[in-house]
Amino acid sequence: MTVEQTSTPLVGAELERSCTQFLYREAELLDEADYTGWADTCLSEELEYLIPIRTTRERSSGISEFSRDAFHMKDTYASMRLRVDRLLTEHAWAEDPPSRTRRVVTNVRVRELGPGEVEVKSYLTLHRSQWDTTDYDLLVAERRDTLRSDAGGWRLRRREVLLNHTILGTANLGVFL
Repeated sequence: MTVEQTSTPLVGAELERSCTQFLYREAELLDEADYTGWADTCLSEELEYLIPIRTTRERSSGISEFSRDAFHMKDTYASMRLRVDRLLTEHAWAEDPPSRTRRVVTNVRVRELGPGEVEVKSYLTLHRSQWDTTDYDLLVAERRDTLRSDAGGWRLRRREVLLNHTILGTANLGVFL
């Protein structure tokens, strides 16, 4: 069995490693509930953060499974900062007590878009538990990110989270993917 080569130029190992390390560090900040650190060090002020709703379609329909009009989340940097700031108050009822999360980021693929900008695709598995029960949420998705380089390192410019789920089994989506 052979793996077909694509017409996409190969990415240097250092570039791929730095993007992967960015994703790992981001996961660590979120799992440690350091939302301010995440927003301050990982997010671009030009952020576009999308989680479109998935619907089941027959292959022959030719229509994307992901809505272009309906979203679980559709945020900008300003609205994401509001979400982060709210999590630090007593008004974040969905996260009181806070969720315990572990993010597993795998299958990282990097493609250069231009000077200082890359497209990064990755898979995410998010385990989330809350309260003192045996119940937990397991969310699985592909993420399509655009990262931009600035003086402080990579920043998330755009994220599209393509959930495997058509119906979320979680009571709320009070965590970031």
